[in-house]
Amino acid sequence: MDDVTAVPTPRSETAGPARSGRRSLAVALLSGALGAAVALLATRQEWSQGTASVAGGTFPLTANGSDVTGVPAALAVVGLAALVAVFAVRGAGRLVVAALLALSGAGTVVAAVLGATDSSALDEKAAEVSGDTSAAVGALSHTPWPYVAAAGGALLLLAGLLALRYGRLWPAMSGRYERNGAVRPRRRPARVDPDRPEDLWKALDRGEDPTGA
Repeated sequence: MDDVTAVPTPRSETAGPARSGRRSLAVALLSGALGAAVALLATRQEWSQGTASVAGGTFPLTANGSDVTGVPAALAVVGLAALVAVFAVRGAGRLVVAALLALSGAGTVVAAVLGATDSSALDEKAAEVSGDTSAAVGALSHTPWPYVAAAGGALLLLAGLLALRYGRLWPAMSGRYERNGAVRPRRRPARVDPDRPEDLWKALDRGEDPTGA
């Protein structure tokens, strides 16, 4: 009797992409939602400090991120909306939304880094407090919060890049609710035995012609 060598069952070709899709989906959702939240939180914090010279001394001044620039907060909201919209579209539309998500993250990073050394918001406050339009803030210092906002933008950028790379493997949010409009193939009529009255009645109930070939 010949020896029969067992042939190992090949792994499914779709198992690898499916795992990559699930893993990338989880990372994108987490990084995108966390990035938007971090960026929005950071823009509400104090980004810079300084003083303005007034009669009799100096007046302390502070500027929040929203005072310095409104771009990071606006792009974080756009990025969060794009993250949700990724699951509502398919095909080319998903690529467009994923690109918007990535660009929102990149824009948030750039705007936050540029705002980290910006003094225009405090200069305006110094001019208002001192009554001198040419006044400038003194003893200027900055906090780490702009870079926290930039880190949030980097997470949004990561989510966008993952959506661009693996988005085609992700499910669509509307797929569960939409009706399948495809034309279903017509069933072949069940075989009818003319000698059995019950078969004739069942065929008539199905809308079939029991006398047809």
